[in-house]
Amino acid sequence: MSRSAAPAWIDSTKTAFHTRGGMNELPQTPFIGRAMTRREDRRLLTGRGQYIADFELPRMLHAVLVRSEVAHARIKAIDVARAATAPGVIHVLTGPELARELPPVSDTQLALPSKWTALVQHKFINPQQPLLAYDKVRHVGEAVAVVVAESRYAAEDAAQLVTLDLEPLPAMLDPERALDAGATIVHDKFATNLIGAFSVGKGDADAAITRAPHKLRRRFHHHRYAAMPMECRGVVGFYDARSDAVTIWSATQVVHWVRREAAGVLRLPEARVRCVALDVGGGFGVKGHVYPEDLLIPYLARRLGRPVKWIEDRREHLLCSCHSRDQIHEVEVGFDDSGRILALRDNFVVDCGAWNPIGAGIAYNTAVHLPGPYKIDAIAIAGRIAATNKVPNAPYRGAGRPEATFAMERSMDLVAAELGLEPAAVRLRNMVPAAEMPYAVGMPYRDGQPIVLDGGDYPAALQKALAALGGVEAFRQRQHAARRDGRYLGLGLGCYVEGTGVGPFESALLRIDPSGKIYLASGACPQGQGMETIFSQVVADAWQVDPDNVVIALADTAAIAVGFGTIASRSTVTLSAAIHGATEKLRDKVFAIAANMLECSAADLELRRGHVGIVGVPGAEISLAKVAAAARPGWDNGRPPGVDAGLEEIYYFEPPTVTWSYAVHAAVVEVDIEVGRVRVDNYVIAHDCGVVVNPMLVEGQIVGGAVQGLGGALLEDINFDAAGQPLTTTLADYMLPTACELPPITLIHQHAPSPLNPFGVKGVGEGGPIAPPAVIANAVSDALREFKAEFNRTPVTPQQIDAAVRSRSR
Repeated sequence: MSRSAAPAWIDSTKTAFHTRGGMNELPQTPFIGRAMTRREDRRLLTGRGQYIADFELPRMLHAVLVRSEVAHARIKAIDVARAATAPGVIHVLTGPELARELPPVSDTQLALPSKWTALVQHKFINPQQPLLAYDKVRHVGEAVAVVVAESRYAAEDAAQLVTLDLEPLPAMLDPERALDAGATIVHDKFATNLIGAFSVGKGDADAAITRAPHKLRRRFHHHRYAAMPMECRGVVGFYDARSDAVTIWSATQVVHWVRREAAGVLRLPEARVRCVALDVGGGFGVKGHVYPEDLLIPYLARRLGRPVKWIEDRREHLLCSCHSRDQIHEVEVGFDDSGRILALRDNFVVDCGAWNPIGAGIAYNTAVHLPGPYKIDAIAIAGRIAATNKVPNAPYRGAGRPEATFAMERSMDLVAAELGLEPAAVRLRNMVPAAEMPYAVGMPYRDGQPIVLDGGDYPAALQKALAALGGVEAFRQRQHAARRDGRYLGLGLGCYVEGTGVGPFESALLRIDPSGKIYLASGACPQGQGMETIFSQVVADAWQVDPDNVVIALADTAAIAVGFGTIASRSTVTLSAAIHGATEKLRDKVFAIAANMLECSAADLELRRGHVGIVGVPGAEISLAKVAAAARPGWDNGRPPGVDAGLEEIYYFEPPTVTWSYAVHAAVVEVDIEVGRVRVDNYVIAHDCGVVVNPMLVEGQIVGGAVQGLGGALLEDINFDAAGQPLTTTLADYMLPTACELPPITLIHQHAPSPLNPFGVKGVGEGGPIAPPAVIANAVSDALREFKAEFNRTPVTPQQIDAAVRSRSR
């Protein structure tokens, strides 16, 4: 049917609609302007089953960002004249132009709980990142302009034609020097590079260290590396002029967060902004906050009236997506003759790079996890956050905990070496015993609540891990025998606790579908963890149905209005509890309707095989599908008076505080001192994440995380030259672990259910990478004891090993 032959009953009102050829007029219908399928060309069906028009949806545009090639400079001018007239270019936008129209990324990402701010001495200021730089560039790769064209190729070519007039400034790369008087300032408006500082502790650490029989002071550096997911970031924005609504497809871990920020930037109600995360190829934290591109791309789609796509390539990812770690610790411990730690003091600096997307999150995570599984009566911790001209620093799997564990676990080994004791014996002497659980640490967590380790047996985990390696005494015999043969074996340990399931909340919407299937929607965002499987199991158990009869909708703000997202080892804890809360509410309603239909008391009912039945009466049951039919509004099929129509409930679980997972990692390594190679011969993990929902997926999380931790310990490293130019911009420079580097990994499960949620679960997603850097550093130090080698910075490289051996061989 041609456009002129459209049915007469269609409203003749005309609306502007963008097509490849420009602005066309089409009849206004409920369909026009909506992305009905992924195909660009589609015929529309009327409600009467007739085709009303052949038309062309707006063709996708492609965005390429023009990025700074210097680390620090003032922007004097940006010349886009040649780029704007290049073939296929639709639009070019610069930072100075955009700054007049849109605000920067908001600082709501940095909000601190009021309970925390009341308990912890702190000072924080927030440089707000613009969507495009307009006054200065502050790191290599910072975007200053965007080119939008008909194809990625045209946009890339045109971006090369943009000319930047930049006034170079000294690059500040050392976070400690950045805090000195007279240092080059990254953010002029603050006149300081100190953008965060706090102190926390308990007891009198200074006095305890002064009185201690033994004291030890060391400097530890946990280097800069990054998450490096299989899929880089990407954003597609689509604007529907008919409803003045925007849809954002983003490779993000926080769809509701993106929607909130986008609504603010676009000045739209949140109800008119939808954010969807499709199958995301790995996140690990790097996609766990809002980036400028998440807001810039939908803005361009709305401004241009056409869908716009931006896909990050690997070089961009290394240049622009957030890095992590990069902390320097000055640790002092006081201890007695038995190795008992009497006091701990730590002053540390976090290099947050040019911007600080997550505020105090990483730094305070480090502080509260520093004591680990140990009883220490006097603690003084001071953290500072320094701005530099590097890529911004944000959470990567572990998020502050690997840094804390490295400092604490290296200190434990150094105390043991000072006293001539076994490192395992010193740890056992200091661990919180199972009999004292739950154990109050005496410091506040970052949610403002007191830290209370909620259960577990730390000494047992350590002993089981060592037993799986054959025992300490047997290893020492092997070590001595190997040394006689000219081989260097080492044993390394790493113990940690991890606060998991942090708030503020997570949501669950449960609905009984007319088919009898259970529908679940939530703000949680999967990135390959197997969430659909896990939460199908949880719902299936709660409703006594087959997991195949559970329909899951995650990572889509259209499915549920309010959600939080997937970061910080929290989704299994928070969403399972939200499912439980929604189930309790919805089951009461289901039982009320079923009781009326079965003519019995609701107290006599149970769920069984997709039905509601009378306890002890086989066959006296009614299907969930029939209960759903009875609940439909306007029907009189069994819904009792006073019971509202519909079978849907939403529950928001707000955890009182975190649950505490823990683990012990142990490894045996062999060091080839001729070439500086470290081979991990055996690796054991004894862990406790409470009740395990799906053992296979838990093991996948732990092993995968441990491999990432080994990569950080031995291979992965992001470096810059003196001018702030990154030296690792491809995967040829940035070394990732492969199957060749993987040791055999043995898992040992302990189960101490948490009392803080209905299922007793604890988080597991971030645990794997926490201990390996400490384990490897301790193992290599142990292997090279005769050289008095200490490996107090990561990664442990062949160059470090060679230097340690040579320094003692002279």
